[in-house]
Amino acid sequence: MTLSIQQKTTFNLQPIHQSVSVNFRYDVHFTTGLFHLDNPLLAQVIAANKEALPRRCIAIVDAGLLRHHHRLIEEITAYAQKYQDVITLVGEVAISPAGEAAKNDPKLLEKIHLTIEQAGLCRHSYVLAIGGGAVLDMVGYAAATAHRGIRLIRIPTTVLAQNDSGVGVKNGINAFGKKNFLGTFSPPYAVLNDFNFLTTLDDRDWRSGVAEAIKVALIKERKLFEFIQANVRGVTYRNPHIMQQIIYRCAQLHLQHIATSGDPFEMGSSRPLDFGHWAAHRLEYLTDYRLRHGEAVAIGIALDSTYSYLAGLLSWQDCQQILNTLKALGFTLYVPEMGEQHQPGNPRCLFQGLTEFREHLGGELTLMLLQRIGQGIEVHEVNIFLYVQAISILRELA
Repeated sequence: MTLSIQQKTTFNLQPIHQSVSVNFRYDVHFTTGLFHLDNPLLAQVIAANKEALPRRCIAIVDAGLLRHHHRLIEEITAYAQKYQDVITLVGEVAISPAGEAAKNDPKLLEKIHLTIEQAGLCRHSYVLAIGGGAVLDMVGYAAATAHRGIRLIRIPTTVLAQNDSGVGVKNGINAFGKKNFLGTFSPPYAVLNDFNFLTTLDDRDWRSGVAEAIKVALIKERKLFEFIQANVRGVTYRNPHIMQQIIYRCAQLHLQHIATSGDPFEMGSSRPLDFGHWAAHRLEYLTDYRLRHGEAVAIGIALDSTYSYLAGLLSWQDCQQILNTLKALGFTLYVPEMGEQHQPGNPRCLFQGLTEFREHLGGELTLMLLQRIGQGIEVHEVNIFLYVQAISILRELA
C-alpha cells in the first residue's frame, strides 16, 4: 500500500493597513448660578445638538456640596422642570461620597451603572456629574463604560476641577493601591464651570487647585507663574476675580496641550501635564489620602524643582522662587512619609512611585523636569541619591 502525503503550502496574506482619524470637540463654559432658572446655559448646551428633544439624563452630586448648598438637589429638579422641553431628569438625583472615597469604592461604580440601566439611558442620553475632581473621575468612568460611552456633562465645583481635571479627557478610579489604575480616555460632551460653587470651598480646597495652575505655568508659561506670584495675597484672601483669571488661563493652557501635543490619549511615554505627579500620587497613597491631591502636587512640584536644581538643570534663583511661592500660598512642602526607608523593596518607599508612574505611562520612564520657569525638559533616568538630597532640603526648609 502506498501512502500519499499531500504537501501543504503556507503563505501570508498582505496586511490591511487601517488608519482612523477621530475628531473630538467639546466646549468649556464659564458662568455663575448654573442652576438658576433664568440661566439657560445647561439647556442650551443640550439643545445645541439639534436632536429630538427632550433628552433623558441623570444627575450625580458630590455629597460635599450639600453641606453648603442645601437646596442644590431641589434647584436641579426645578431647573429640569423649567426646561422640560429639553431635559427629562430620570429618577432622583443621586449622591456620591465626597473626595477620594468616591474613587476607592468599586461598589459606587456598579451603583451608577445600575442607575444608568434602570433609567433606560442610551448613548444619546446625558450623565450630569456635579462635584470635585474625584467624583467627576468616578462618574466619568461609569459614563464611559456604560453602553461604551454615554454623553458626560461635567460640572466641576472646586478650583482644581475647574482648572485641570474637570476640563481634560481622562476618567478613572483607584485600584490595587494605585492611583487611577482603572480608567478611560473619553472626552466630555461639555464642561460647565460655575464660579459660585467656589465661594463655599474651605481654605484647603481653595488653595489646592492653585498647585495645578503652578504646574502648568512652570512647564508652559512663565507669565502665568509671575501672575500667581504677584497675586499671592489675592489668592490667600480669596479674591474671586484673581482666582477666576488663574482658573481661566490654566484651563486654556491645559486644553491647548491636549489639542496640540499630538498625543491627547497618551499613547506614548510622555506626559508633561503630570509634572510633579509621580511623587504626588505616591504620597496620596502613603498618607492614606490625608493629603488633598493639590497639596500632594505642591509637594511633588517642590521635590522635582529641587531635584532639577541639584541635577544642574534649573538655577537656584528659579528654584527659590518656586519654593517661596508655594510656601507663601500656604502649602506644606514636606511630610514625614517622604522620610520613609528608601530601599526599593520597602513597601513604604516613596520611590516606588517612579515604578508605578512608568507602568502607568507604559514604555520607558519619562519625567518632566524644569530648565527654567516656563520651560520643562523630559528625562528618562534619575539619580535617587539626588532625590534623597532634595527631600533633605525640603525637610530643612519645613
